[in-house]
Amino acid sequence: MTLKQEIVGNAMQMAVVNLHPGQTVYCEAGKFLFKTVNVTMETRLSGPSGSGGQQQGGSGGGMGGLLRQAMGTAMQVGQRMLAGESLAFQYFTAQGGEGTVGFAGVLPGEMRALELDGTRAWFAEKDAFVAAESTVDFGIAFAGGRTGMSGGEGFILEKFTGHGTVIIAGAGNFIDLNPADFGGRIEVDTGCVVAFEEGIQYGVQRVGGVNRQGLMNAVFGGEGLSLATLEGNGRVILQSLTIESLANALKKAQGGDKQGPTGGLFSTHAG
Repeated sequence: MTLKQEIVGNAMQMAVVNLHPGQTVYCEAGKFLFKTVNVTMETRLSGPSGSGGQQQGGSGGGMGGLLRQAMGTAMQVGQRMLAGESLAFQYFTAQGGEGTVGFAGVLPGEMRALELDGTRAWFAEKDAFVAAESTVDFGIAFAGGRTGMSGGEGFILEKFTGHGTVIIAGAGNFIDLNPADFGGRIEVDTGCVVAFEEGIQYGVQRVGGVNRQGLMNAVFGGEGLSLATLEGNGRVILQSLTIESLANALKKAQGGDKQGPTGGLFSTHAG
């Protein structure tokens, strides 16, 4: 059953979800806005499937099934804790008729509803997840130690699998690209990547070589030492505003900007 939803607003969008009787949607803690009175709300540590957001009657039976379920939930919570994500999910179910729930991201910007058909997973930046049907599984993916250490962003990704609708949010405006339309590879600021389909290869590379121009790019160019690379044939969603640039703009407005006009390695971004 497809999730009936509408994304409304401009500078700070929100998703209004209409639930059929018995239909469940879940969100990360802190993304809920409002609901109708016939929609129940429950907070759980477990995800929506696998080790059992839906509590599948103690798969396996007896104490062994309960123990496996508890271990699975503990592993999920541990992964989310390591990733800096919310430890709990909130579940909303319509009872006795149709119900409505509202969700939003945490930054001014766009939202997007992605439809999963079970053939391809989607990966998203940390904190992009807003809400999803209970038939969509939320997980944590690690891009690899070398990529994460060199890139600063993108090491930890959210992963969505299964069937149904997942809603994500980002900062600023979105643009949809396919690297295949640009020779198979694009390079972007590491903070601009919102989400991409499975099959896209994500990596991080240095900005220029160890030479005069490379140092100029890193120190004065505003990009630091690395760029994200996205290769392959598939959908990529980028955002026009990075959290670092927003934080620096707010610091500057409050008189706390010490970096001058250069950016790059001189950035005062607290990370």
